[in-house]
Amino acid sequence: MNRILILGSGGSGKSTLARQLGGLLDLPVVHLDAHFWNPGWIPKPNGEWEELVRQYTDQGQWIMDGNYSRTMDIRLKRADVIILLDLPRLLCMYRIIKRRVMYHNQSRPDMNEGCPEKLDWAFVRWVWNYKTRSRSSTMERLRQTGSHQEVIIVTSRRQVKELVKSFADAGRSG
Repeated sequence: MNRILILGSGGSGKSTLARQLGGLLDLPVVHLDAHFWNPGWIPKPNGEWEELVRQYTDQGQWIMDGNYSRTMDIRLKRADVIILLDLPRLLCMYRIIKRRVMYHNQSRPDMNEGCPEKLDWAFVRWVWNYKTRSRSSTMERLRQTGSHQEVIIVTSRRQVKELVKSFADAGRSG
């Protein structure tokens, strides 16, 4: 288990889980948000973004969190383990509001400097509509993964805790 990809709605806990697993498994963590957004919330140009994702996925070990459907197939092909955080919509909404308050006028640890936390209606709508807009295409992509890949779908906070514990136990015994 050298390459772990974490997907899910905004506010589902992708970055938090990536940090936890990175610490447990001693794997480098790549927060895609920190690389996609330039200061001032300016996105990377498509070609530059795709090349950067290829560079990271070509490495032998990583934990990567983020959706970015444009480059998802690149990451899915290289991942050994794919985790989908399919948590309830209201929990994700609560978390994006909570982090907006926690990081007021600051960039989150998983975000590029110069991108202070914000909460606009476009992002709220994106999180609210994740299950109806993005989930089905993500599930279809997961159904097409190879037999050598492990797909884990987590639907509750309790399952997230159990998953972290299972990785911790595997790390201690491996």
